[in-house]
Amino acid sequence: MARNFTITGIDIGSGEIKILVAQKKKKEEKLEVLSGVKENSSGVRKGIIINPAEVSRIIKTCLEGANKSLERKIDSAYINIGGNHIFSTFSHGLVSVSRADRKISKEDIDRVIQAAQTISLASNKEILEVFPKEFIVDGDKGIKEPLGTEGVRLEVEALILGGFSPYLKNLTKTVLNSGIHIDDLIISPLASSRAVLTPREKELGVALVDIGAGTTSLAVFEENNLIHTAIFPIGSSYITNDIAIGFKTDIDTAERIKIYFGSCLLRGREKKSRSTQPVKNKIKLEDLTFSRKVLIKIIEARVSEIFGEINKELKKIFRKELLPCGIVLTGGGSKIPRIVELSKKELKLPTRIGCPRGFSPSQHDPALSTVCGLVLLGADIEAEEGYSFGKGIGSRLKKFFKIFIP
Repeated sequence: MARNFTITGIDIGSGEIKILVAQKKKKEEKLEVLSGVKENSSGVRKGIIINPAEVSRIIKTCLEGANKSLERKIDSAYINIGGNHIFSTFSHGLVSVSRADRKISKEDIDRVIQAAQTISLASNKEILEVFPKEFIVDGDKGIKEPLGTEGVRLEVEALILGGFSPYLKNLTKTVLNSGIHIDDLIISPLASSRAVLTPREKELGVALVDIGAGTTSLAVFEENNLIHTAIFPIGSSYITNDIAIGFKTDIDTAERIKIYFGSCLLRGREKKSRSTQPVKNKIKLEDLTFSRKVLIKIIEARVSEIFGEINKELKKIFRKELLPCGIVLTGGGSKIPRIVELSKKELKLPTRIGCPRGFSPSQHDPALSTVCGLVLLGADIEAEEGYSFGKGIGSRLKKFFKIFIP
């Protein structure tokens, strides 16, 4: 590492907008946290920006808070892409090796990855990233790095991630209008994965499940390759809504009930108990009495629904109950008590809670996984140390800038 540098990540979520600023110092492995700010989100629904002006305002407020503790003004950041408009598909590319000595060059690799992108897409959708799964040289499969290999025909099996173009342009415009530039756009589950998964887990087989306020993200890795990703329009705020409806109370009180009394499973003695809990209603200023047994049943039903969607996706890729390193839960929704036990019961896989790694001081809150992952990936890119985004986002940012900057 030749120099010190500072990286900023901005997580634009349905529940909160978070900014994290960290510094990478030479000869030090961990990133030093310089500033962290979060504000309640407004204008974001299910991970998609629906009110750009309001989101720009909140980002500006967060930036002002972060700048107070820094020696310099934040002028650029790594931004997450959320929402269930994100899609994934497998593709195949094939080219002939161009050199006379038949040795595969970087240009050949770039051409075959480009060939994998020649898929039919609707005019309002576009490719975000291409992740090569394996290269094939003259029929020999399983090659991870073909550079310098001798052959006549080069093929690639790749996972392509894409999104809805109007949403992507809206996101870019919103961030630029807040007064900062975009270093890169990164899909939310990829950022979270960088923060909480270990290389060993990615090698053996693991599924990251990031439960946010408005969405739940899934990223599945095997042999150190991303093999599947999906984003569902359901998150922990839906649990709060269910509690508000079930107990006929306001959203703020329902959130308090979820945080202080919630759980995903009943304990043995709770199954037989008929006791109730009093809680102060914020709006009506009166005691609300509710059954904790009923509360837990409400929470369990909604979290089980989320896990049901995860199981469907794992079944699609033939990995249901077949991931050695199991499930890593992260995001704010993963903090509900006994969610690990419910995950083991529903998904029938080993499960742990994933918290961000690689920071000083340590960040133990799983709700910070995405913003921490943005910063870590930013550090990888700045240092050119081992993360490749594939082909797509970076090359298009200049086009976005031309559209929205006078």
